[in-house]
Amino acid sequence: MTDRPNILFIMSDDHASNAISAYGSKINKTPNIDRIAKEGMRFDHCYVTNSICTPSRAAILTGTHNHVNCVTTLSTHIDNRLPNVAKHLKAAGYQTGIFGKWHLGRGKEHEPTGFDSWSVLPGQGDYHMPAFINDDGTTEREEGYVTDLIADKCLNFLENRDQEKPFFLMCHHKAPHREWDPKPEHRKLYLEDFPLPETLDDDYANRARPAMEARMRIAGDMQFEDLDLVQLPEGVGHVVNGMQTRRKIPLPENGEAVTVRCKLTGEAYTFTDLGEMREFMYHRYIRKYVQCIHSVDENVGRLLDYLDEKGLSENTMVIYTSDQGFFLGEHGWFDKRFIYEESFQMPFLLRYPAKVEPGTVNTDMACNVDFAPTWLDLAGAPIPNYMQGRSIMPLCERNTPEDWTDLAYHRYWMNCDGSHDARAHYGIRTHNYKLIYWYNQPLDQLGAKDDPLELEPEWELFDLEKDPLELINVYSEPDYAEVVNEMTAKLDAEMARIGDVPEH
Repeated sequence: MTDRPNILFIMSDDHASNAISAYGSKINKTPNIDRIAKEGMRFDHCYVTNSICTPSRAAILTGTHNHVNCVTTLSTHIDNRLPNVAKHLKAAGYQTGIFGKWHLGRGKEHEPTGFDSWSVLPGQGDYHMPAFINDDGTTEREEGYVTDLIADKCLNFLENRDQEKPFFLMCHHKAPHREWDPKPEHRKLYLEDFPLPETLDDDYANRARPAMEARMRIAGDMQFEDLDLVQLPEGVGHVVNGMQTRRKIPLPENGEAVTVRCKLTGEAYTFTDLGEMREFMYHRYIRKYVQCIHSVDENVGRLLDYLDEKGLSENTMVIYTSDQGFFLGEHGWFDKRFIYEESFQMPFLLRYPAKVEPGTVNTDMACNVDFAPTWLDLAGAPIPNYMQGRSIMPLCERNTPEDWTDLAYHRYWMNCDGSHDARAHYGIRTHNYKLIYWYNQPLDQLGAKDDPLELEPEWELFDLEKDPLELINVYSEPDYAEVVNEMTAKLDAEMARIGDVPEH
């Protein structure tokens, strides 16, 4: 039996901090995830360097920013010949495994490397009866619900591992990624309405144009399938073909009614008021979202219980996080992509009884490129100089170094993907301010769409103490001229430090 620490990394997909009760969620309860915070540390300022699935996962594996690992968008997949943290830990004597969502490409040149055992979903994977690509080259569809199956695979790895070696296990859940499809027995949960976000009806009046142009609004951009709805065409008294459920849900205009029907119960709903329909859609969205999270929380509990039963809890670092944040109706949005706070912030809960005091909260800046150096530091393995992150172990021990960073950097590269129309941008956040540069490069460079909306580059500055909801851009306000200069200098210095090339 080894006395070196084990590492269990549990990551969900699109799980916002605002849907974790340890972070004060007003919409759901997550008692098992909360255990990690209660018995360890909650990080309140952990951020993603690129708020989209594939680039975030590459940054976590490699400890590098996306301009270094070359995984900048959903369609730029990882070169698995690159060094990664699993390879370093395996070389240091760890038994390594990854199960669940991979989303870094398919085929021999993109499949997981550095892992002794793996079984991953092809692409996004399915919620029910999902297929898994296995380390023996086979692909099999398995009976059951995806969140349970991923946890089963992780428990099987733990049960059958070489107990003379420490383990590094990555448990990557698909949930609660869109389209939200809960376990059938969980659909009876959270049937009540939810508190409305303060900014649900945001009109984006005091923001840069990209906020207004993004197609991520609950009311206007959600599809029938997202909310388990179908449309009743005029004069037709039955539901339409399921293929039509992927169209966007129309909204009432000029007093004309819109009628939709629940495809599960057959109940019809008619709206003539946009505000009422927006709230109806919000509640259906959040209900499905938190029902999916309920299964994630249950399976986190299964893993924690296993560690307890086997006497492994004391010597295992357990982390719960998500690959980025997510909008839960804030600013009227769903999805992520932006540096705005709900998308930018990653939940990050860490338990390691040997060094982390229970029930503690950390407010230092951390980001996903810091994860890999942390694991190597914990394992007593060398941290290679190509990694751009920094071990957060001193933060875990409440001993923040004097030279610890006071900012978090973000760069989103996918300029208008043709579905969400989120503009490319980069920026930084400090504890007091957020600076964003929307560089708005021509769309025809990426072939996003035929009739592009050309925008001039824009800057945004938010005073996070006075405006935590990020509603008022003060970049051009005379009173903030000095702050603009300071934040721009910080942004330039950070881009120079990590070797990213500015567009401004």
